[in-house]
Amino acid sequence: MNTLIGRSSSAIPAAAVRLRNLSRGFKGRTVLDHISLDIAPGQFVALLGESGSGKTTLLRALAGLDDDAETHGHFSVPGSVSVLFQDSRLLPWLTVIDNVTLGLRLADAQEAARDMLAAVGLGEKADVWPSTLSGGQKQRAALARSLLRRPQLLLADEPFGALDALTRRKMHGLLFELIHRHKPTVVLVTHDVDEALLLADRILVLKDGRIAEDHTVALPHPRRASNPRFEGLRLRLLENLGVDTDTV
Repeated sequence: MNTLIGRSSSAIPAAAVRLRNLSRGFKGRTVLDHISLDIAPGQFVALLGESGSGKTTLLRALAGLDDDAETHGHFSVPGSVSVLFQDSRLLPWLTVIDNVTLGLRLADAQEAARDMLAAVGLGEKADVWPSTLSGGQKQRAALARSLLRRPQLLLADEPFGALDALTRRKMHGLLFELIHRHKPTVVLVTHDVDEALLLADRILVLKDGRIAEDHTVALPHPRRASNPRFEGLRLRLLENLGVDTDTV
């Protein structure tokens, strides 16, 4: 019998994130079904799965954003967690830098924010209103806001899903560069198999609330879609997601 959800922020030497028999239901319907999982410190994990497979529910549980009423099991996360959403969630009445530093308790918050905005290519946009930014620039600001918190765990819920293909590829490069520099553990929810393969060290495929596939992506960076190993894993993942690979 499962116990009511336990959430610990204590550091764990062998794993940055640890789940044991995590289950989540909505009105009697099981969304997460006894998931047990360890994620190593600094590992970049991508979650793939069809809509309704439990990806975002799992992410929300790790972020502490979910109602515990129908959640059972146990999980542990680091003490510092930041969330990057698909929507940049910038407040329109605050400048970009004030959005990035909102609620941040650092003595050098303004200086650190300007440095981070420069790192994401928005050094000249610190004092403008969010309404003047493009969609890609807003997501850069959201990324700066998340990384400025110096998270040990970055949870990203389809942060580039609304961007055009060219902007998305640029954001992939920027995210990889900043993650390599700051070294948080990352859990990324995505529907994009190529995005997962380009960025992640490990790819989990969720199906019916369970981990159906667990792949280590042992490909060097920068990764190329022309690499036969990249294409082989891509086709396998697409097949597991129910995509007819003869048409892609």
